[in-house]
Amino acid sequence: MGTSSGFIGVMSGVAGSMGGGVVAYGAILGACFIGGIFEMLLGFMLKPLRKFFPSVVTGTVVTAIGLSLISVGINSFGGGNNNKDFGSPTNLLIGLAVLVFIIVLKHFTKGIWSAASILFGIIFGYILCAILALFLDTTYVVEGETYIHSWVLQWDKVAAAAWISLPKIMPVKFVFDVRAIIPIMIMFIVTAVETIGDLSGITEGGLGREATDKELSGGVACDGIGSTFATFFGVLPNTSFSQNVGLVGMTKIVNLFAITMGALFLVLCGFCPKLAAVVQLMPQSVLGGAAVMMFASIVVSGIQLITKDGIGNREVTIVAVSLGLGYGLGSTANVLAHMPAFVGYIFGGSGIVPAAIVAIILNIVLKKDPKEKEAEPLWD
Repeated sequence: MGTSSGFIGVMSGVAGSMGGGVVAYGAILGACFIGGIFEMLLGFMLKPLRKFFPSVVTGTVVTAIGLSLISVGINSFGGGNNNKDFGSPTNLLIGLAVLVFIIVLKHFTKGIWSAASILFGIIFGYILCAILALFLDTTYVVEGETYIHSWVLQWDKVAAAAWISLPKIMPVKFVFDVRAIIPIMIMFIVTAVETIGDLSGITEGGLGREATDKELSGGVACDGIGSTFATFFGVLPNTSFSQNVGLVGMTKIVNLFAITMGALFLVLCGFCPKLAAVVQLMPQSVLGGAAVMMFASIVVSGIQLITKDGIGNREVTIVAVSLGLGYGLGSTANVLAHMPAFVGYIFGGSGIVPAAIVAIILNIVLKKDPKEKEAEPLWD
């Protein structure tokens, strides 16, 4: 769970229109409080809308999610494009070493070594970076400025972090302003569509089936409840994170105990900044080595969903147009620059939203030809 990047543009626009400051942030929290309740209600009413999300639609959304994340994974693989040493041979070799290590564990070992290959791969990356720091120069100079390589483990940040930190209740007073409520509620609808895609990818990748009405409703409602609850701590909306689709697709682990342990670990990080600092210490290239494989596997899960019930001319059109427009709008900078700002906030960025909307519309408009012989599923 985490705050979707889709909210950033909308909330920045809201803050700008309200002059910024504490009052603007209070308006954003107030809108998120209402938006979370709205999404919760949307989740409970999702069953009648399920007919608009057949496998060809959910599969297209999952595929769009995977395509949007691949560039994120490669960005991390190279060391993070915000770092001056982005794409350096050392960063690329670290990412490749982690990726190879994970593949070896995944396919040439059994038991926990195979199931937890991602975790062990990340630990291997930490160890590799620590060893490299003993033999390679940890700093470099660009235009007279000295920088620390992005793959260096800066343990001083862990040492400086506190052991215990307690969250504050209502650190910012809520402000209810329609200028914030309307655009943020629209984004809650948008992220609900993305959550439906995430849940579909999870069940397909981890359980080999489509998500049930109860699972989709529960997932969307949970996003809403969590987002409303988060506002009392001054925190922005929580949504399901698409990266987990790739992780489940690789490990096949959809286990409530394992997921609960992960949630408790995150809570512990919240109360113990020193532990959180150890996680934050992770070099981007180490994360990228694990992410590239995970994110690409989301695309595979989407393709499996698309072809689950067979694929004919109708399905090809839905997928082609949806991904063409969706991924194109999401990956092409400034293509929506001359449109109203809210259009760019909603349809730009990842491209998941336009792909989902186009897929839903085409699924309604393009009726199945009853005379057309049903295609054989390409995947069992």
